[in-house]
Amino acid sequence: MKLESTGLISLEINGEIYGYKLYQSLESLNRTHSQRKSAKELNISHTVFNRRILKAEEKLGFKLTEKKGNGSGLTNNGIKLLEEYRKYLIQIAEPNNINIAGGHISSGLLESIDLPFNINVYSSNDNDAFKLAKRGVVDLLTLDDPLIAYERDINFIPIAYDYLVLISSPNTPEIKKIEDLDNLEFVKVDGSAQRLAWNTLEHYNLNYTIKDKVNSQFDAFKLVRNSENLYSFLNASYFNGNEILKLDTRHVISLVKVNDEDPKTDELINYLLTKGQKDIESQGFIPMD
Repeated sequence: MKLESTGLISLEINGEIYGYKLYQSLESLNRTHSQRKSAKELNISHTVFNRRILKAEEKLGFKLTEKKGNGSGLTNNGIKLLEEYRKYLIQIAEPNNINIAGGHISSGLLESIDLPFNINVYSSNDNDAFKLAKRGVVDLLTLDDPLIAYERDINFIPIAYDYLVLISSPNTPEIKKIEDLDNLEFVKVDGSAQRLAWNTLEHYNLNYTIKDKVNSQFDAFKLVRNSENLYSFLNASYFNGNEILKLDTRHVISLVKVNDEDPKTDELINYLLTKGQKDIESQGFIPMD
C-alpha cells in the first residue's frame, strides 16, 4: 500500500485520494466502538456512515471495520490506516507545537490534563510510537511500559506510577487469592504493560491461556465484560478492577526526550514533574514520591 500526502487533510493511497471524512469516521469509530454512535457524533445518518466505510473498503481491497462484541471496531488494516493519517497530521502540525507519540495510556494522560503548552499527540502502542520517534518526527516519546527503554539502554524520565487490575465479567467468581488465577483464559493487549502480569503468573507456576489479542485496552475491556470466562489485566488509572497483583505490576509511566534542541520540550517535562503532578494524580495515576 503506497501512501502519499496530497494536502492538509487527505492522503493518496495507491492513486486514490481519501479525504478527512473517512479518517474522521475511523477516528470516531475507534473511540465509540459503535457505528450508530459515530454517525450521531458526526451528525450524519447511519446509512451514510456505513456507505462511506464500504466505499473505501471496496477501493482499498481490504476491510476497515469488523464486528467486536456487541459493537464495531477497526481491523488491523483500519488501525494502520488511521495511524498513518495521525502521523501525517503530526508532520504537518504547527512548528511551534510539541509533537508527542506514545502508548495509549501515557499519551492519553497528556491529552487529558490541561497543559500550558500546545501539543499534538499520536496515540498507539509503545512499539509503534518508538518507530515513529526513531524517524525523528516527534519531540517526545511517552511509554506505557519502560521495557523498550530498558532493552535499548535509553534514558527515560518517570512522571507517574500505575499498576494493573484484573478485569472480569460480572458473572465470574471472585478472585480472592493468587492461586485462583490458575488455568484462567485471558485477553492480551499488544504493546501494554501486561508482561508484568504474565511474569507474575509464571513466577507462581500458574497456568494461563491467551485466548484473544487486541490493540486497545478498551477493546479488551469490552470483550471481557461481554464474556463468561475471559479475564484481562488493564491499567488501574483507566479501569476499576481486582487489585490482586497491584504490588507485582506497579510500573512507571515515562517520557523519552527525542528532540534535544527545542527548549519547549524541557519546559514541558519540568512542568509534568512539578506543577503537573497534581493534574496527573487527578487522572487516576500515582504521582512521583
